[in-house]
Amino acid sequence: MNHQTNRYSRHFALPEFSDQSQQKLEHASVLVIGCGGLGHPVLQYLTAAGVGNIGIVDDDVIELSNLHRQVLFTEKDLGQKKTKVALKRLQAMNSGVQLKDYDCRIHAQNILSLIEPYQIIVDCTDNFPARYLLDDACAISSKKLVYAAIYQHEGQVSVFDSKAGFRYRDIFPTPPIAGSIPDCDTGGVLGTLTGIIGNIQANEVIKLITGIGDPLIGRLLMFNIQTYDSTIVHLKKNDDIKSEITELLEDYAEFCRIPDSNKNNQNMKEISISEYKEMLDNREDFQLIDVREPYEFEEFNLGGELIPINTIPENYNKIFRDKKVVIHCRAGSRSAQVIQYLEQTHGFENLYNLSGGVLAWKGH
Repeated sequence: MNHQTNRYSRHFALPEFSDQSQQKLEHASVLVIGCGGLGHPVLQYLTAAGVGNIGIVDDDVIELSNLHRQVLFTEKDLGQKKTKVALKRLQAMNSGVQLKDYDCRIHAQNILSLIEPYQIIVDCTDNFPARYLLDDACAISSKKLVYAAIYQHEGQVSVFDSKAGFRYRDIFPTPPIAGSIPDCDTGGVLGTLTGIIGNIQANEVIKLITGIGDPLIGRLLMFNIQTYDSTIVHLKKNDDIKSEITELLEDYAEFCRIPDSNKNNQNMKEISISEYKEMLDNREDFQLIDVREPYEFEEFNLGGELIPINTIPENYNKIFRDKKVVIHCRAGSRSAQVIQYLEQTHGFENLYNLSGGVLAWKGH
């Protein structure tokens, strides 16, 4: 018995599992968006199962409050990047798996290129803008999306497949008002719930890859950890999905005109936090533009005008040309993309990137 056969011997003991099933796992590619409570069991069990190529997307660092549910991390990892630490630990679990980390936050400009190399996308995010963005991007790209969400003692899982006529937007057509639904920070969550729901997600991925079992396409599983009550809701098929995707393609074609901030940014004008504070103290006349998402703006803002990055192409005329304009985001990356787009596409010459963004302001 060779090494790989021995590693996956319990797979092969299953009546319906064959060499071809394991080969399908070995040749599969899966992108996991979010390296938090849900992402951990998904990543661990897909790695252990031998899924050949796994991508990890997250831009956060490890905090003490993460440790009760994000079990790849230890106290010694505090302050380090989640994706870097997770990749190292997962690689030690299974050297036969190719792992790639993406230290970034998903947005309209990067999402299509991020998901393009992968066969299946797993939504382990914790906010509504990301869920709607992933749903749209997977519909455009005709990729299956394995979704889950948790709230206090309850979790839900489904598999969305636009080809089959089932999407996240079919269940939740309209995003909730920002702040109306508490996240884990405010509403709380048991670490065990993220483990259970994340493992169900991982199981759905394996079913999709191997063709064994009946994936939750067209069904939403709801599970309560306190009572162990579970319910499966049958979803209504959307026969108008093709026309909706056509509209989305037109929107995203415009979004993706915003260039990559890593290119041609040598001449970008920037101001530091101290310079920005001096402008405020001197009551200088300037326009402040915030290009983050609405939920970020609701959590904390500098008092600027909110124009999210994916709405810049249709709202560029709201930005002044006759005075200094300071554009900012969380850390400076998205605002740099916006400035390059506006300079290259619309000829702006009065734009300044706030170096370090909101994070630098909070730390000054």
